[in-house]
Amino acid sequence: MASRAAKRKTNRDDQLMTTYLSGLRIRFEPVLRRGFHLYWRFARGMTLGVRGVVLDAENRVFLVRHGYVSGWHLPGGGVEVGETFMEALTRELFEEGRIRLSGEPELHGIFLNSHVSPRDHVAVFVIKRFTQDRPPEPNHEIAETGFFALDALPEGTTLGTLSRLREVLDGVKVIPTWRPEPRVEAGAL
Repeated sequence: MASRAAKRKTNRDDQLMTTYLSGLRIRFEPVLRRGFHLYWRFARGMTLGVRGVVLDAENRVFLVRHGYVSGWHLPGGGVEVGETFMEALTRELFEEGRIRLSGEPELHGIFLNSHVSPRDHVAVFVIKRFTQDRPPEPNHEIAETGFFALDALPEGTTLGTLSRLREVLDGVKVIPTWRPEPRVEAGAL
């Protein structure tokens, strides 16, 4: 009896800590993002990233929710010094989704991510041939992952992710930036 009560208290404490940390992340995310990119600006000059539009046999897309940034994203990350796009993509897909390529990814495009920094560029690949031995365990970086039907994407799917999915799957015209620029209505200037 006592161990069950202790377990409930531990679970409740874990939930409270997760809620508290999530609140801190949301509050400090913009400041942390700017700090990291200021560092990268001087340390790297220009940043390169990769993302994968991973589609399973049912045409569901694999998305990732990070513990340190809000929203659901395509899996991917930074290209390290001396690393090719393909090496970075292979590494990031396995780290974030336990996904291994079993066929050649198709380059969808390279996009300026000026929302992050005017020096940040992201290469997006479409992946249809892969294996996944099991879903990844949540950790300090990856809070949640999953394959989602296109008509049932999770709330909080980012604008950049939605734009890439529309381009790849709906044939919407490819834009050169990660996120669409806000439209200026006639007479607003």
